[in-house]
Amino acid sequence: MSTLSVATAVGWRMLHNNFTNLSLLLPGLVFPLFFFTAFAGGLSRVNDVPGFQFPVGYTAFQFVFVLLQSAAFAGVFTGFGIVRDFETGFARRLMIAVPDRRGILLGYALGALGRWTVTATVLTIVAVVAGMEVGGSGVDIFALYALAVFVNACGLLWAAGIAMRLRTMQAAPLMQLPIFLSLFFAPVFVPVELLADWLELIARLNPVTLLLEAGRSLIAGAPEHVGYAFAAVVALVGAFSVWALRGLRSAEAAGGG
Repeated sequence: MSTLSVATAVGWRMLHNNFTNLSLLLPGLVFPLFFFTAFAGGLSRVNDVPGFQFPVGYTAFQFVFVLLQSAAFAGVFTGFGIVRDFETGFARRLMIAVPDRRGILLGYALGALGRWTVTATVLTIVAVVAGMEVGGSGVDIFALYALAVFVNACGLLWAAGIAMRLRTMQAAPLMQLPIFLSLFFAPVFVPVELLADWLELIARLNPVTLLLEAGRSLIAGAPEHVGYAFAAVVALVGAFSVWALRGLRSAEAAGGG
């Protein structure tokens, strides 16, 4: 089998499992919608805080965060599926059958992207129905979603590296916690300038802050630091690709499980 055909088969299997199993489907849909409703609705008065200036309103401000968060966690949740494949023995059989195992990793990446695409579509529809204002052009919005696609790849590659090294569901906290902390030590609720001193320092050192600020500038129609954001996220994808491929080598050395 060619690498592409392996990737297509693995990606299709991941999507089939996700969309036919409510325990896999619902968390990826419910969590982003819950966060969006809680943050954009429950904290909407933040829009009146002195110093908060975002031209298209607080709903759009929070939408960008939840969009990137959903992209990252769609990748992480796919990592759980990788672990299940090892625990059931499917991954071992797959590795025996496939000469170029990189296609397996690519297939998981396609599955993570397909999973997030559905979540992003539902989230976008809900945001528009809720009255979200969009100031960016079609090109700006395309760039915003492209940025989220790279974030999705980062989440998947990080989780895949953990899953293929440890091959047990006990690794789930290790997959989630670094992603969770990197997201929530970014300027989630207010711009970075309004954070407390120590939080502002951490946020400015956090690469997620750059991605958030670029994404928010895109939805507002005033792009800033977009090139730097894409350079940063591409570098992260490259680093996490090495991490995931080394995890794949570790799984191969262990006989696939």
